[in-house]
Parts: sequence; C-alpha cells; structure tokens
Amino acid sequence: MASSTFIYEKPFPLESGQKLPGFSIAYSYFGELNAEKDNVIFVCHALTANSDVADWWPDMVGPGLAFDIDRCFVVCANILGSCYGSTGPASLDPDTGRPYGSDFPLITIRDIVHAHQLLSRHLGIKSIHLLAGGSMGGQQAMEWAIIEPQYIKNLFLIATNPRHSAWGIAFNEAQRMALEAGSGGLEAARAIAMLSYRNYDMFHRAQTDDEEKIDSFRAASYQRYQGQKLKNRFNEHSYYTLSKAMDTHHTGRGRGSMQQALSAIEARTLVIGISSDILFPNHEQQFLAEHIRDAVYYAIDSPYGHDGFLIETKQITQLLSKELSI
Repeated sequence: MASSTFIYEKPFPLESGQKLPGFSIAYSYFGELNAEKDNVIFVCHALTANSDVADWWPDMVGPGLAFDIDRCFVVCANILGSCYGSTGPASLDPDTGRPYGSDFPLITIRDIVHAHQLLSRHLGIKSIHLLAGGSMGGQQAMEWAIIEPQYIKNLFLIATNPRHSAWGIAFNEAQRMALEAGSGGLEAARAIAMLSYRNYDMFHRAQTDDEEKIDSFRAASYQRYQGQKLKNRFNEHSYYTLSKAMDTHHTGRGRGSMQQALSAIEARTLVIGISSDILFPNHEQQFLAEHIRDAVYYAIDSPYGHDGFLIETKQITQLLSKELSI
C-alpha cells in the first residue's frame, strides 16, 4: 500500500451555498494503474473509516482477493469532513488560524463525491472498472454513478439506501444530542450507534451474563469499551459533521424522484443486503435493485446486523465473482 494527499487549491463550492477555500484529500492505493488507466477499483468508505481499505475491510484487498491488486489499481480516499488526513473540522481555518471545530460548513454526500471526482482526474483515471461502497460509502458510490453514468462500468452497493431514512436520521440525531451534552459525548454517541450496527439477537448471543449477576453486565461493559475505542481514534466534530452529511443523502433531490435518479445509472450493478440489518433494512436495497437498470439483488444471511457488510467477506466475494466477474 502507498498513501498520498491530493491538494486542491481552488475555491470548492458546497451544495449548501458555502465554500471551502480549497481542500486536502488523503488517499491510499494498491497495485498499478494500467496503460489504458481503466483497471481501477475505487472504494468509498463509511462514517468513521479511513483510506486504508485493507485495514477496515479485511480479506477483500490483496493478491487474488475480491479487490485483486495484481490485476487492478485499488484506490480509497478519506472523505471530506473526516479526521484522517482530509480537510475537516480538525483542520485549520485559514481565516482564523484555528481549527474549524463546530464552524466547519455543512457538507453533503454530493460534495464528498465531487471531491472524489477531482481526485480521480488528478490521478489520470479514464474510467472506473468497479466502484464499491457499503453504508455511507454506498451512498457515495450510487451518487457518483448517477452523476457520471458512463465513467462507472461496474457498481457494487451493500447495506445502503437511496435516501437516508427517518429512522437513520433519528439515530444520528440521538448521537449528536449526546455530543452536544458535553463530556463523554463521543463515547455515548458510539454506544447509541452500536445498537443500530448490531441487533437484539447479536447482543443476546454475545453479551448475555450468567443468572447470578446484579451489576457490571457484559453488555454495559461492551458499550463503554466501544465508546472509548472511538474516542481514542476519532474527532468528535468530524463525527458530528459526517453524521449530518449522511442525513443529506437523497438521490432524488433536484432530479424529480429517486426512481428517476437511479434509472440514470448505466453500470452493471450488484446490490447486497444483510438479512439482520436494522439500520438499512433489506427493502431499501430491494428498492435500489428495482430501479437501477438490470441490477442484481441478493440478501446475505448474517447474524451481525449492519456490521455484516464488513464481516461477511466470503459471501461478498462469491457474489462479486459470480455477478460482476471481479
């Protein structure tokens, strides 16, 4: 793996009407770009991930794996608003010389995609052989495939939706309320998120105690542990910013309807849902497959809830090989 940073030095207009004076995007890449500059697998990441896709999507990237670095040039870019090397709330505001913090402007999924487009041109990519993403990454991938239908040849969407649901927005708002409450907010926000990433059955199987306990329950310790882990690696203002960006996702905005927007996609498309996902339930992926031309839909049986898209790599690889010959 190699890593670099793309620096864009022109004003960057945002969908909200605000502007960034420019931006930086940290990205990682594996393999080599071919002479035709079209052997590209571009992976869009989810809320708190970074550009090292081999780290957060294990068993997907490497020689002979689904994202085969012997044949393909695999790229993943850290998204605008994050804290892993791209411009976000932790970056310095050139007007004040201090970190943006809560003053960082509202960004949308489309803003994030527009930055990815600029990066892809910077890299000289002529077309993207496979554009892939799960969850918030899937929202970015479908937006890009709508904006540039001829540029994207194959599209892989997993555990994602055409519009962020009221249910998902409510989870995000609860997390932002935790952040606004002050000390310990990021840990509490992550604990709330974990309830949506897993499900009742998963907590029952993995976190149930013996019958004699009256305190210090495993489920309680697990929630605190997950909260502390995120606090140790992520910026609370970035978390707030990116959860707001997720809420903006609506493929039909300004395009007549979601159905019309999705019908613009020309890429061969594989859509996968996770059977136990309560955050992005399967009917959302079925809607995508119904309205993207000739898309193929599968539901993966997994006990892991929404996190199944990160865990069930064997099933994912089999479906990618079968349907997209990747």
